[in-house]
Amino acid sequence: MSYFADKQDLVADIFSRYPSSPQGKRSALMPLLREVQDAEGYVTKDRMHEIAALCGTTATEVRSVMSFYSTYHTLPTGKYHLQVCSTLMCALAGSDDLWDELVSQLDVQAGEVTPDGRFSLQKVECLGSCGTAPVVQINDEGFYENVTPTRCKHLLTALRADNKPLPDNKIPVMVNSAGLQVLYSGQAAGGPHEFLSPLSDTDLPPKPEAKEVKP
Repeated sequence: MSYFADKQDLVADIFSRYPSSPQGKRSALMPLLREVQDAEGYVTKDRMHEIAALCGTTATEVRSVMSFYSTYHTLPTGKYHLQVCSTLMCALAGSDDLWDELVSQLDVQAGEVTPDGRFSLQKVECLGSCGTAPVVQINDEGFYENVTPTRCKHLLTALRADNKPLPDNKIPVMVNSAGLQVLYSGQAAGGPHEFLSPLSDTDLPPKPEAKEVKP
């Protein structure tokens, strides 16, 4: 069944953000992918073909774009999708040990979901928080920083009870329910100039306080 068949207003809105040229239509590929993933949790081959037809391209190109970004998934994910930064700074700070701890505690590997549907794991590229490594991101929300094995156990205990702790740092720029980029404060981060205004300190996430890191 087509996902976008009864969502023509949404499709028209997404395409209206880009030039009406073939290249402009292809620019809508990423927000269309995001729409499907937000609704269904991942993007199947059928959805790739559907998006390709809308954008005037091929499913192979859609899959190619998805493969470049760790935020797109081709397999189901758990209620809490734990993404562990695996690049150099986090690796030097212990992200490999953190990964092994998560695999041991949850008994899953990358691409798998725990039997209760609660957890899935993924290694990702740099999350941009090198000074607070190792870092974990849960779903599309904020960063949990300086995640030692002890803190990892506490975090999993809270998630098993559906008592997710607040992240140490929220994502500075996110996509809202309308598919538009907004800052931490809710201010538009892109779009027509009449909707934009100069930034102030309150538009950005508060600077994290220095924390004592326990082993």
